[in-house]
Amino acid sequence: MSAFVFADTPVVIQGITGREGMFWTKHMKAYGTNIVAGVTPGKSGESVEGIPVYDTVNEAMRHHTIELSVAFVPAAGVKDAVFESLDAGIRKMVTLADGIPLHDQMEIRSHVLDVGATVIGANCAGTATIGEAMLGFLPVWLDYVYKPGNVGVITRSGSLTNETTSHLVAAGMGMTTVFGVGGDPVPATRMTEVMKLLEEDPQTEALVIVGELGGTMEEEAAQLIESGGFTKPAAAFISGASAPPEKKMGHTGAIIMGNKGTVKGKVEALESVGVRCAPRPSLVPEALRESIKAKL
Repeated sequence: MSAFVFADTPVVIQGITGREGMFWTKHMKAYGTNIVAGVTPGKSGESVEGIPVYDTVNEAMRHHTIELSVAFVPAAGVKDAVFESLDAGIRKMVTLADGIPLHDQMEIRSHVLDVGATVIGANCAGTATIGEAMLGFLPVWLDYVYKPGNVGVITRSGSLTNETTSHLVAAGMGMTTVFGVGGDPVPATRMTEVMKLLEEDPQTEALVIVGELGGTMEEEAAQLIESGGFTKPAAAFISGASAPPEKKMGHTGAIIMGNKGTVKGKVEALESVGVRCAPRPSLVPEALRESIKAKL
């Protein structure tokens, strides 16, 4: 089962002929992702890893059934790539680039809501259904970092995701779907919206959140749990506890607003609704076991 992408989900890669697009297309395809087409303007007729390339998403869809798009395009082109895919009728998408202009992020979010799409990212490592398909940068072929199981993961980080999942694997646990919602202030899809997908997935029996200081998505997650919108056991690790409060952080999502956005506030909000919060990634499995036991 999956909350987002299956092994047979037909995928198009926007920007497939670029350096990153070519490199990660090879890894995604090797893992089992069903990539049926690529898109790069002016490159129609070429191929990458045996995958045909077209000038536009609309052209690709005239030749293939496509349900999901992954954008390997620079930050300045992400908005156009998202609008192109959504306007062509695709309703699932992953965007990866860092540094998207804030106004573009807001327009993307607005369009996503208008058409009822699910766009993961940006500024994220992507998403994967472990054992089936990967979309983005996740090193899912490392079996000591990722293996199939029944734990869903939602993360705002990249490297901390790999560290956390490696501890889950070492503890005998595995994952269903891993979602990188990104660290930008205006993600296309928010953490609570992904939590609802995992709530509906029968194979996902528990949740791990890898959060960080800044923004309000973890507090929103606590509110969703309190309202009964997410009912499964959950644990979390929130990074940034050692960040000096008087320093301006460089991460675009690391913005503290009033009493919201601090690590302390996020931990208090999550623990108040039964989410066990681990002080470091290596203790996440123990925290998750405690949360599962408390739900019994």
